[in-house]
Amino acid sequence: MTRSPTVSIIMNCFNGETYLRDAVDSVLAQTFEDWELIFWDNQSTDGSAEIFKSYKDPRLHYWYASDHTLLYEARNHGIERARGEYIAMLDTDDWWLPEKLEKQLPLFADPEVGFTCSNFWITSMLKNKTWQGINRSIATGWVLQELLRYYWVALVTLMVRRSALESLDYPCDPRYQIIGDFDLVIRLAENWKFDYLDEPVAFSREHWSNEMRKDPSRHLHEMAVWLEEAKVREPVSLSPSLRHVEWNLTYSRAMYQIFRGEWRVARRLFVELPWGRKKLRLLVALLLPSLVGRRARDGHHRIGRRRLYGRKTESTPETR
Repeated sequence: MTRSPTVSIIMNCFNGETYLRDAVDSVLAQTFEDWELIFWDNQSTDGSAEIFKSYKDPRLHYWYASDHTLLYEARNHGIERARGEYIAMLDTDDWWLPEKLEKQLPLFADPEVGFTCSNFWITSMLKNKTWQGINRSIATGWVLQELLRYYWVALVTLMVRRSALESLDYPCDPRYQIIGDFDLVIRLAENWKFDYLDEPVAFSREHWSNEMRKDPSRHLHEMAVWLEEAKVREPVSLSPSLRHVEWNLTYSRAMYQIFRGEWRVARRLFVELPWGRKKLRLLVALLLPSLVGRRARDGHHRIGRRRLYGRKTESTPETR
């Protein structure tokens, strides 16, 4: 019987040919070599399958979906086929630095640590800039309260202990197209400790085909569904930090309504917010919408996974 690898890497793909080689090459370049790559093809119609199959490494495994599904149901299909003790995810538009696995795996030395992540670089195809994703001190250990106040985990660096994933009722919620990783991490944080590597060891690519940018209304809807369910699910429902998620959602909904020209709705949401920085930003947006422009349109990025990364400062990453 074939020995199971230490790490299973899940790569979900739907028409991802543009950047696919960058992602696969970054896995093949890992200095830690005991891994398998599960490639789940969600019925791509471009050249993704041909590109992936052109690689001959036996650690690469290709699977073709019998039905096209939403993203997080597709992630579950990949997870079901993983054999490793630890599971990581890498999308086709992102990539890792060579020492990513080698440097992140020691974070699991404590058996109570169920999930880990690292700092990372964001490279924007929209702004032609690259900057460090996390620029603040990150808590470790039992971090549920902190994650609800300031969510910092990026899927490109998330790694999960298999036993932690199996302790959940299900890995990813298949209803979600955008916030599934946020939901997964919060459920992990309810019962498992967290550890963090401050060194950036991955790149997240920002471009207009990212799901959040294509459908901000869906992002807001998914967060609203998540919040209503979280309010009645222990232990997260008992967290005083849950109100911060609600405030972020209210702010983001208001900014989106300003962009759509729905001033009455935006003013009603403004009243619901407590006084603070977000309410002041919203007041400026209501009084001077021409000055906020793109901020109004992109306000939805401040919930779920993209409100998370603190103040973004431009830096020069290491070369790949």
